[in-house]
Amino acid sequence: MAKSPKPVLEPRKTPVQERSNASVQAIHEAAVQVLLSSGKEGLTTRKVADRAGVSVGTLYQYFPNKSALLQAVLRNHLEGVARTIHAVCEQSRGATLDEMAIALVQEFMKAKLRHVETSRALYLVSDDVGGAEIARRNGTRNVAAVAGLLESAKEKLTEDPQVVASIVLSTMAGVSRRMLDARLRDEEMKAMQQGLVTMVRAYLQTCTARIDQ
Repeated sequence: MAKSPKPVLEPRKTPVQERSNASVQAIHEAAVQVLLSSGKEGLTTRKVADRAGVSVGTLYQYFPNKSALLQAVLRNHLEGVARTIHAVCEQSRGATLDEMAIALVQEFMKAKLRHVETSRALYLVSDDVGGAEIARRNGTRNVAAVAGLLESAKEKLTEDPQVVASIVLSTMAGVSRRMLDARLRDEEMKAMQQGLVTMVRAYLQTCTARIDQ
């Protein structure tokens, strides 16, 4: 029996004009809205096109199918988080490790929790549209950015910056996922975020402890 072909996930074309960019952005936003209201099983390209105010034909100019659309939305979301990480790394260069820990956690959490329901919904479709590979690619760049930040710190690290950066980012990602999955109250989320700051600060300090001994 012949195997079913894998769905095409790559966008058909990249928007190059302002009007095209606006259409794609509207489609992305509509996809999130339909995902939140109808779930991944109830989401259809027609529903998304109707919500975005474009024709189905226009949607298909950019996305060959539902999976390609959802992958693009997920990629856009994860790349937004990555841009936040890179921005805070640029802004915090030369600071102390304490200052870096606070800035990293605060800005990362802002990016992940700015639209809580959207983040939750995208987690649900991630496995279906190659989310692990997108996260891996972004993760490699994020680790490099955070490692570079740590190397610029006023204190000298005694551990490999790449390893330290990987641990910090993995810890932040794990805690944020737990916060989203558990549907915590606002005060609980604030407590977890403060606990994460304490954890990252303490860990970074242990990576310099040998210098003072």
